Amino acid sequence: MGNCVQGIKDYFCRPKNTNVRVSLPMVAFVWQIAMIILFGVFIRYDEESDTHWVEYKKEHNITSDAENDFYFRYPSFQDVHVMIFVGFGFLMTFLKKYSFGAVGFNFLIAAFGIQWALLMQGWFHSLDHSDGKIKIGVESLINADFCVAGCLIAYGACLGKVSPVQLLVMTLFGVTLFAVEEYIILSLIHARDAGGSMVIHTFGGYYGLGVSWVLYRPHLDQSKRLHGSVYHSDVFAMIGTLFLWMFWPSFNSAITDHGDGQHRAAINTYLALASCVLTTVAISSVSQKTGKLDMVHIQNSTLAGGVAVGTAAEFMLTPYGSLIVGFCCGILSTFGYLYISPFMEKRMKIQDTCGVHNLHAMPGVIGGIVGAITAAAASEEVYGHEGLINTFDFEGSFATRTTNSQGGHQAAGLCVAIVFGIGGGILVGLILRLPIWGDPEDNNCFDDEVYWELPEDEESIPPILEYNNHMINKQQEMEMSESSFSVEQN
Repeated sequence: MGNCVQGIKDYFCRPKNTNVRVSLPMVAFVWQIAMIILFGVFIRYDEESDTHWVEYKKEHNITSDAENDFYFRYPSFQDVHVMIFVGFGFLMTFLKKYSFGAVGFNFLIAAFGIQWALLMQGWFHSLDHSDGKIKIGVESLINADFCVAGCLIAYGACLGKVSPVQLLVMTLFGVTLFAVEEYIILSLIHARDAGGSMVIHTFGGYYGLGVSWVLYRPHLDQSKRLHGSVYHSDVFAMIGTLFLWMFWPSFNSAITDHGDGQHRAAINTYLALASCVLTTVAISSVSQKTGKLDMVHIQNSTLAGGVAVGTAAEFMLTPYGSLIVGFCCGILSTFGYLYISPFMEKRMKIQDTCGVHNLHAMPGVIGGIVGAITAAAASEEVYGHEGLINTFDFEGSFATRTTNSQGGHQAAGLCVAIVFGIGGGILVGLILRLPIWGDPEDNNCFDDEVYWELPEDEESIPPILEYNNHMINKQQEMEMSESSFSVEQN
């Protein structure tokens, strides 16, 4: 028995092999082939993207192609798509030697995740039971991007510490868990969550923290030299921040109902983000003896307002209410980077590379609470009878639900997101602990060289400038003239 235990211990503690030449291509090829087969069996165009749109228009008395949902949703889809591939990717380039991994693996996760998300969300939300097919349109693409956002948030907690194969496995399970918790929250509980404070940010944040907790590295300080930023890496990360900050109103309003709901969601998000910037700057400055700003706070905490206003974005939060949400989240998120992240690493053994707890998990919880309070306080006097029904979708089996009851269901949805995030993260983390995924050693984290072919350092090659060439040529001419002068003297 002792030999068996020792054998298992030796197996798990053996030196890590980061060569993914076999495992990465095999996983990528097999899973992409599986996607092709599954799409061939299940996925079809919906009525607004199919060639039968012409007949559909006639049957439903639609007079113009401009009423196709594509023309309403595609601008928002473009913005969300940029956030996923550019915003999230560049936000994670702050590490001095991990820019390739930040942008490249972000690209990999998103490209695989959107395919799997279309299937998983389709089976739960848009399966046509008459023919067993999933019908997809532009709104399906937006929802797939939302699903992937949860996985990218989780990646932020594990940035620099996992292999690309682990990330694909993490995405496979993450998308699956996301689709299930989304179905429970939005369809069974019937909570409203336009901007995904609960479904996306709370779940994604705690999913990543759960994985990171299980994958705790006691000797990560051996990579401390690389666990930081340099001037140009912080500038690149700030590019990601600005893309996210500018497009977040589209993110929170992308799948809301046409008309007043979408309009209101954009306004509320816009104001919460603006308020968040000022309080982040204030707390960042006051926390330093010299009053200088910390770029980590500016890159991340300035976005927390957009996260926190997500659930209540389409509610009658009021403009000043949105400013209050942003005001509070800027303070709490910045304090999170100052005090909570160090506490979590030291006491709770959670190594959160990007601080997703402060940008996504904690603001997501705040967003869920704000949504529950705002829903419970809703009244016909403020919303109007029809407005109340439209905003909270009090129709069908939910027609008799009251606003007080809706507030309770909103709170229940938040609990589901937390449980799925933490529980799913721990389970997936246990799978990722298996020593077969090619993850780096503790002294080799946060380094692109492990998984990427890198160009030579620019510093190692002396610059050859035109000015230098000119000076070299001039010196050669002077030497030639001096030699000829000495010959003439002789």
